[in-house]
Amino acid sequence: MTSVDGSAGRPDQQVPDTSAPQAAPPGAVAAPHLGAAPYGEPRDGEGAAHGDGNPHGDGNPHGDGNPHGHAEGAWPPGAYQQVEPDRLTRFVLRVHARSPRWAAPLAALGCVGIGLAYALVSDPTRSDPDAAPSCLLKLTTGLDCPGCGGTRALWYVLHGDLPAAARHHFLFVFALPFLAYLFVAWAGKQAFGWRLPELRISSPVIAGFLALWLAFSVARNLPWAPFTALYV
Repeated sequence: MTSVDGSAGRPDQQVPDTSAPQAAPPGAVAAPHLGAAPYGEPRDGEGAAHGDGNPHGDGNPHGDGNPHGHAEGAWPPGAYQQVEPDRLTRFVLRVHARSPRWAAPLAALGCVGIGLAYALVSDPTRSDPDAAPSCLLKLTTGLDCPGCGGTRALWYVLHGDLPAAARHHFLFVFALPFLAYLFVAWAGKQAFGWRLPELRISSPVIAGFLALWLAFSVARNLPWAPFTALYV
């Protein structure tokens, strides 16, 4: 039949039929299907044909629980391979798991007791400056280190002479009550479940204390009065 506008019979003016799928020209890349499954789900004929639990079909034909297709025994870049603990670490962890809750406070208390007993028996106030054990810095340079005088201050504290203890190490005497309370609160909580008021020490307070300790360590070595009174 001839159309009204007389275009029938001319192949260059025929309207293409869009109802049938058009074949792609040679060398063209086929576009993805609009009805493709979302990422992570297999498309028809892709990965799911093997039935091996590999939804991506990305080169894991064995279905051995390696979803990324890496070779067995190989780790991807940036992955952390957990190292098995050695025999000593396993022994310590096993002892810690089986030990009673009061074991750690008792061990810490034993260490503190050994230090107190050494201070009482040795009497550092009567020993020579180079007597063993001696501060290596003081022995080689003659300067007081930040901890010099601490053992003597502890000896005077145990004997109730706080002025003499402060004379040998003022910051140690100042910090001793806080250290004792922190130890009692921790040990009581671990061993008996005590709920003592928590002593909160902020970072600025710790930084200020360390700065004061540094200034004290420098001042006690200055060769002028009144700093010479701090020399031990």
